[in-house]
Amino acid sequence: MTIAAILRDKGSEVVSLPSDATLGQAVRLLAERRIGAVPVIDDGTVVGIVSERDVVYSLARQGVAALDAPLAQVMTKPVQQVAPSEPVIGALSLMTRRRIRHLPVIDGARLAGFVSIGDLVKHRIDRIEAEAAAMRDYIQRG
Repeated sequence: MTIAAILRDKGSEVVSLPSDATLGQAVRLLAERRIGAVPVIDDGTVVGIVSERDVVYSLARQGVAALDAPLAQVMTKPVQQVAPSEPVIGALSLMTRRRIRHLPVIDGARLAGFVSIGDLVKHRIDRIEAEAAAMRDYIQRG
């Protein structure tokens, strides 16, 4: 199973912010959308990601003044990314090794979607449950 399958189920809508937006704007967007991270995009290119973790680190270092900082100063970069053709298990492995929870999905030079570790784990659990149900049906018919 690939990342493209997850995007088909989840959808490919991605909210983003430019690098000159402030951390305060990012915090509002994260809260309004109930999301854990947002890609930072300049001129159609993902240049960074701002996550809840980045917010906490920035506030710990700079206090409330961090909320006025441009995202270019606080975002995580360089950005790890995956292609739609990437197997789900490969993306999970990357996220585990790099200790990240969100990945932009890049198709050529275009942002095709954004997946979280929760999206990938949910997909794997759904597949395992479907396989178990199929096995139970097979055994009961046997």
